[in-house]
Amino acid sequence: MTGYHLDLDTVEAHPSALGGALIDVTITNPGDERPTLAAPAIWGIWSDGVPTRHKQWAHFDADGRSEWLDLTHVGPYEPEGLSGGTYHLDGQHVTDRAGMLLSLGEALLGPGANYGRCLDSVADYLCGGLSVVPPFTLVWHHTDTARHALAGHVLAHLGGPSYFEVAVNLLREKGVTVVLQ
Repeated sequence: MTGYHLDLDTVEAHPSALGGALIDVTITNPGDERPTLAAPAIWGIWSDGVPTRHKQWAHFDADGRSEWLDLTHVGPYEPEGLSGGTYHLDGQHVTDRAGMLLSLGEALLGPGANYGRCLDSVADYLCGGLSVVPPFTLVWHHTDTARHALAGHVLAHLGGPSYFEVAVNLLREKGVTVVLQ
């Protein structure tokens, strides 16, 4: 499902206080590359394969959602290069960048799907490949939730557009009809 490169050194090893053939091992701190605290719960959900229900990621915090987003690349997803149609993005859990990207992936490709890890990769998906490609219509429900939550995520200079505005503009520039509700 995923992998981490952890630089670990053994500091100490001795017979365990629990007895038997167990050994207690003390290791060095692996640094920032270790899995988040939410990782085991997320891996448990994914252990049977790509999720089949929407929004299973929604209750996780920002770190957990990012961890979930890291797993969404497992695919493959259908359809390949499908154009046209209307898709519905449930924005009630779009409270951070990862939530927006996860909601977009699920809206277009189904539960656990990936339509980009960042806006640059969303732009790439909009150009073709294993994805839904423009023209299509995206009906974004509960936009006030995303607009409010992402208002502080300004991408340009102070006073520039929010992450929400940049995402909507990107979709529209690439040929997606975005209906905000």
